[in-house]
Amino acid sequence: MAEEDELLQTTSSETTMMPRVIKFLSSLLQRVAESNDLDRRSEPPPPHQRVSVFQGLTRPAISVQSYLERIFRYANCSPSCYVVAYIYLDRFARRQPQLPIDPFNVHRLLITSVLVAAKFMDDIYYNNAYYAKVGGISTAEMNFLEVDFLFGLSFHLNMTPDTFHSYCAFLQREMVTVEKPLKVTHCLLLLEEEANTHQKQQRQLAV
Repeated sequence: MAEEDELLQTTSSETTMMPRVIKFLSSLLQRVAESNDLDRRSEPPPPHQRVSVFQGLTRPAISVQSYLERIFRYANCSPSCYVVAYIYLDRFARRQPQLPIDPFNVHRLLITSVLVAAKFMDDIYYNNAYYAKVGGISTAEMNFLEVDFLFGLSFHLNMTPDTFHSYCAFLQREMVTVEKPLKVTHCLLLLEEEANTHQKQQRQLAV
């Protein structure tokens, strides 16, 4: 719990108090996106590949960290929402292997995952039109992205406290890789099944 509290606590970033999870999550996603982009360039695309609604034609000029900081400043959702958004992104990436996170889709995936997480976690949240303005897209596109994201998750939004704590712990360890980047895989690094398997093993040992 101490590590989780440290992850969700705030640090000074310009004039805004920024949770540490913003820095860790943006660093992770940036490295995943760049790694997948290099793989995409070195491999020919599969035939008849479906174009995703999340895929942009060009790379956004704003960095992942600046974009996530912008979302935090204006969305006013709880720091825990960003951990939940990370869980949803991991689930989405595993369920949609044909859509690896890359520089052309990471921003749309981010704004959508935070929107869905805020609706699931917080009692009070902004509507889709507001999130669209924060994310720099139209309300119609925001609505479409939300629906596509939910279907991509098969509407699997619930999670156990153990799962939440496991992802918090992983993001806490991400602090080390901010200084010493590690090689990343095609999707996010912590798979929920691995966390659940580890938790089951721990419970069996405790019996």
